[in-house]
Amino acid sequence: MSDLQTTLEAARTDGLQAVADAADAASLEEVRVKLLGRKGVVTSSMKEMSKLPAAERPAIGRLANTVRDELQTAVQKKVATLKAGGRGGRNGIDVTLPGRRRRIGLKHPISRVMDDCVAIFRRLGFVAVDGPDLEDEYHNFDALNTPADHPSRDIQDTFYLQDGRLLRTHTSPVQIRVMRQQPPPVRIVAPGRCYRRDTPDATHSMNFHQIEGLYIDENVSMADLKATLLNFAHEMFGKAVKLQMRPHFFPFTEPSVEIDISCVNCRGDGCSICKNSGWLEIAGAGMVDPEVFNSVGYDYETYTGYAFGMGIERIAMLRYEINDIRLLYENDVRFLAQF
Repeated sequence: MSDLQTTLEAARTDGLQAVADAADAASLEEVRVKLLGRKGVVTSSMKEMSKLPAAERPAIGRLANTVRDELQTAVQKKVATLKAGGRGGRNGIDVTLPGRRRRIGLKHPISRVMDDCVAIFRRLGFVAVDGPDLEDEYHNFDALNTPADHPSRDIQDTFYLQDGRLLRTHTSPVQIRVMRQQPPPVRIVAPGRCYRRDTPDATHSMNFHQIEGLYIDENVSMADLKATLLNFAHEMFGKAVKLQMRPHFFPFTEPSVEIDISCVNCRGDGCSICKNSGWLEIAGAGMVDPEVFNSVGYDYETYTGYAFGMGIERIAMLRYEINDIRLLYENDVRFLAQF
């Protein structure tokens, strides 16, 4: 018997015993590498066959292949045994393996921005309140001085149910509910989800989030409104941000304004994001219309107030430089992991 044949026979006998004695996956891997690895006994022996006389090579080759196959089969069976019940544990769980850490989930960008908005206004004395997503026409339109022929009442713009109720188109109905329940002063913010029949695109969605603000008291003015929103802009986007008001129209405020901030991308110099204007619209606002006070029983001769509303998605897109609102709803882990 040649030395190479003796080595292979010994590797088979000792190897099979070592595999059977392996107590866990780690020790089994050590045996496998020692026998069948790149520098293992069997692998090295097969490389030595080229040095044998030509007449001996076929027999030694067959033996080497047989030993290799027997050891590989034994290792595979041992792996299955460990997983099924040996020291590997029950139900195929190898308790000897190191634990797998679960990734801790983080807040969605919309939730994070909404929480930050509420926190900013709370520091200014506002109280966060909530209201139902399913509303009636009185709270969503009538009490907010919206004319019967206003386009927002059409079925092309609003989701109506068969019983006449609707999915709220803004969070302003919360203002009516709060004012009907308590006398002035009132200082609230109402974050929540809204619904409109918009065609989804990069900047529009059929469901979105708003945060509504309302402050009612004696001698409340537009100067208070501007100071409040300027403070919000500074905390949300930085002290360098500027704010401007443009005349506008809303049924429930008079006078009404659109609120713009200086572009957070170009700092007012002009870029594609702000369409070279240097300004970005973030909110609609104004002084509460006396007709709204009448609908809730407030004395507009004694009290004044302001209201504002802004889109959470709009703020999130500006804050995190997101160029498509649809990314916020696709639940793509690759996108969400960036936050």
